[in-house]
Amino acid sequence: ANIMVSGLQRFFNPGAELVLSCKSGYSPVSGPRTIVCSDRGEWTKTRLMCIPKNCPYPDPLDNGDIYYEDTVYQSTVNYTCNEGYILHGASTIVCQANGTWSASLPECKPVMCDLPPIPEFGKIIFDNSISGNTTKYGIRVTYECRPPYALVGNKRGECTASGSWTEPPECQMVSCPPPPPIENGYMSISLQTEFDYMETVKYGCNGNYVIDGGYEIVCQETGEWSLQPACMGKIRGLIKGRILYKGRKIWIEDLNSKVLHKEIVSVYCMDKVRKCGYAVPAQCLNGQLKIPECFEGKAYFMTTQENQR
Repeated sequence: ANIMVSGLQRFFNPGAELVLSCKSGYSPVSGPRTIVCSDRGEWTKTRLMCIPKNCPYPDPLDNGDIYYEDTVYQSTVNYTCNEGYILHGASTIVCQANGTWSASLPECKPVMCDLPPIPEFGKIIFDNSISGNTTKYGIRVTYECRPPYALVGNKRGECTASGSWTEPPECQMVSCPPPPPIENGYMSISLQTEFDYMETVKYGCNGNYVIDGGYEIVCQETGEWSLQPACMGKIRGLIKGRILYKGRKIWIEDLNSKVLHKEIVSVYCMDKVRKCGYAVPAQCLNGQLKIPECFEGKAYFMTTQENQR
């Protein structure tokens, strides 16, 4: 296979010699490379083999993939690029008879987009620094609007594989109605019928109440206010016995301050088997403190409203 014989004819006399060679794309291995017609009318034997030439292993393709099964003569290599990249050069190369590839390594170049459109009353912040009037595939941006305009649409944009930008958002005027009043508290508010996007209003509580949540609300891009806080009541406890408050064991009579909303007060229950006391926590919630059932002493807690009376 793949061996060529020169000088072929119909008959040969004893002593005739033929030269063997390999077809193009194949290399000789072993020998001899000639055969001779013997006196018995037979050709001498040869171990000559012609094996296909090898091409060098193909280099890896940046931002792409290569596919091949072998690198011998007539083998092929196929190239593809990752999403967002375009192949520049041959997509298929062949190992030639001289042991070289039919073309050089192609290149995967990124898809390019024009600069993204800037929304009216807005701006664009690039994730990476850019130069010129084009951007590469995968470059991302963040959109922002100048108050009182709010962003409507996607806050992020990207140069896509099609060479275009994702749909840009719009900057629209946003306002909020006057904020609701807070019970048992007050707010810093001017006499106006509507508030622009990102404007804030601050809340405070009357003396016997504490604020639960933030002190400030903001007009959001939806035209609604952020979560409003609440003014929660304090309590003053009257328990016969000792309590655990802020890490200290004290007699309730020595409690000079009011217990605030969400603070923990522990009372002592009796372990009748071991004949010793153990602390059981209870939390003040809006002026109310639920005493654990295990507490056998006398307990009474005065709410903020009763305290005012």
